[in-house]
Amino acid sequence: MKKALLYFLLGTVLSFLINYFFYSSENIGLDIYYAVAFGVAWGIAYYLDTPEFTLAKKMGLSFLAMGILVLVGTLIFNLELAIPSILKFSTVFVAYYLIASFRANKTLRN
Repeated sequence: MKKALLYFLLGTVLSFLINYFFYSSENIGLDIYYAVAFGVAWGIAYYLDTPEFTLAKKMGLSFLAMGILVLVGTLIFNLELAIPSILKFSTVFVAYYLIASFRANKTLRN
């Protein structure tokens, strides 16, 4: 769990710094929201990267996380601005497992 939180924090900070310095959207709140979505994706992907979770549970928890991101984004901003958080989340989530699939043990934990 500690490493999953570390992945979340590092993903959030790195994403925020890249967005802030290279793609300045002039809305700091939106930059933070997208950075948190990116960090959540890395943290959850790492947390679920264990044989304890079945594929169905992994997919269910990732969809739940995306739903929460959209709900929070819609409450804070609007639906149009919340949708890109799903794209960031799902891209990172798929990238994590794609990278893991190239390893012999199919995980990035070891």
